[in-house]
Amino acid sequence: MGAYFVTVCTQDRACLFGDILDGQMRLNEFGGIVAWTWQDLPNHVPNVALDAFVLMPNHVHGIVVITDTVGAGSEPAPTEPAPTNTKRYALPEIVRQFKTFSARRINKCRGTPGAAVWQRNYYERILRSEESLNQVRQYILDNPHRWAYDRENPEATALEPEAAWAQ
Repeated sequence: MGAYFVTVCTQDRACLFGDILDGQMRLNEFGGIVAWTWQDLPNHVPNVALDAFVLMPNHVHGIVVITDTVGAGSEPAPTEPAPTNTKRYALPEIVRQFKTFSARRINKCRGTPGAAVWQRNYYERILRSEESLNQVRQYILDNPHRWAYDRENPEATALEPEAAWAQ
């Protein structure tokens, strides 16, 4: 099992998903698509659980927990072969699915098939302790309140320190 802090930004940091008003994210139609796609991931990826998540005007932060417990823990490993329809996915494939499915839905709504919605890569950090997990959860929860200082905000008045979640 592993927990990962993931950040995915829009192409050219375009603010596509709504606005921050009074420290709250107000989703537009595209933001609703992205939020729904994120929450729907466990229905398509059998070895994923989602933790904290926030959608910002031009990026998302989330915690992805990959739960591959075959042969792990206090239970003995199964002696029967695993079912062939239980595919396990690594983080890059999970993020790829999220980006692809949300971009297709957004592009269908705006009539721009194939247009880039997301930047090419994403940021990830392994959360190795309960303390790190809790710090990142709090960072995610507080993110809309810090939008004016967010490095991803094209109109930021001052920038927060790099890796503010690791303070």
